Amino acid sequence: MKPLIKYLVLAAMTLAPLSASYSAEPLRLRVLSYNIHHGAGVDSKLDLQRIADVILSVEPDMVALQEVDKNVKRSGDVDQPAELARLTKMNVVFGANIDLQGGHYGNAILSRFPIIRHENHRLPNIDDGEQRGMIEAEIALPKSNQPLLLLATHLDHRPDQRERLASAKFINERLAGHPQLPALLAGDMNARPDSETLRQFKTKWTSANEKPMATYPVNPPTIQIDFILHSPAKRWKIIECKVLDEAVASDHRAIFAVLELQTDLE
Repeated sequence: MKPLIKYLVLAAMTLAPLSASYSAEPLRLRVLSYNIHHGAGVDSKLDLQRIADVILSVEPDMVALQEVDKNVKRSGDVDQPAELARLTKMNVVFGANIDLQGGHYGNAILSRFPIIRHENHRLPNIDDGEQRGMIEAEIALPKSNQPLLLLATHLDHRPDQRERLASAKFINERLAGHPQLPALLAGDMNARPDSETLRQFKTKWTSANEKPMATYPVNPPTIQIDFILHSPAKRWKIIECKVLDEAVASDHRAIFAVLELQTDLE
């Protein structure tokens, strides 16, 4: 065997086991969902640094944010998505759902990893309610040949559940359009764990917490309406899920989960 060919064969034999081991290693992700109430705390102070401090306290890889202002008069004409990205040193995308006071109001995603595609969807609107939306984003992950599908949303708050159910159906259909991708769904669902809305979600998704974990109102919280869900169940393992012990920065508490993604099932 010629020296160069022999070297290449030996190199391939050496690297192959390492490559296989690398691809089979689970990827641990830190995920936060937080309704930030446009940065206004229960003490009536508008303070984005305080919101950023809550986010950074758990060192998340990705964050779903609700009630975010962009260049809105009530919050000082600040581009809140851009400012939170600066304060957290994360990538950001914003989904505008409502024109408000010269700017826009909606949801945002922060990510430590590159956001390679995103699209904002207007959710079904029934009886002229507040327009709701969902950001659909694909996020590049280390140790994975596939991106992560992250859906971030904020559903209707009214007692009538028809719009929430229509939104859940829409979101489940978006998931069905990407059957090959690991997926997370995070946000303020304005629905309890035993609601018909969550039952509909759970036909396609699994919640990061098995037992209810109260997130609202902030002090003291009595009901869970904020969730982190994952799909498909066989690709995810829940390491930790908790509600953050912070009761001033917003009118919701943030929910946080650490999940392991099985990358060897790609």
